[in-house]
Amino acid sequence: MGGVATAAGLRRLVLPHYPADQLADLLAWEHKGCVRDEAPFQDVIRLCRDYFNARQVDFGEIACDLPAERSFGGRVLRACRAIPYGRTSSYGRLAAEIGRPEAPRAVATILGKNPLPLVVPCHRVTYADGRLGGFSAPGGVDVKRRMLDLEARVLGGPEAPD
Repeated sequence: MGGVATAAGLRRLVLPHYPADQLADLLAWEHKGCVRDEAPFQDVIRLCRDYFNARQVDFGEIACDLPAERSFGGRVLRACRAIPYGRTSSYGRLAAEIGRPEAPRAVATILGKNPLPLVVPCHRVTYADGRLGGFSAPGGVDVKRRMLDLEARVLGGPEAPD
């Protein structure tokens, strides 16, 4: 995994997929001038390790450098961030929560570009009928399903819909 942070907080998180040298190159290319330093990421590293070792975690205390609160994207990412561990929501429900019930496709578009998967848990957002929808992280929908299944196992049962 890798990430990029600014003074405002975590700006980018990449889920496990790339070899370490390729990930470093990718992040350096995406974020010119970034400096390799794990110190600002200690809490994120601990929480990610706990998550993938099947422990219930809450990323709510991690400061994130998100789009402005009043922007559509900022509202979508913040609403998604509030979905609790082991629960799901739908694109339509998130659209309604931010006051744009006509915009579930636009919500899906924003989440398809989510720079902070796991911390902004877009894997917990599905179609209204329960189908998984997409997942833009490497591994796609299979990874989304595994993450939802992991959370359900940790909570001791089938996924609990919102």
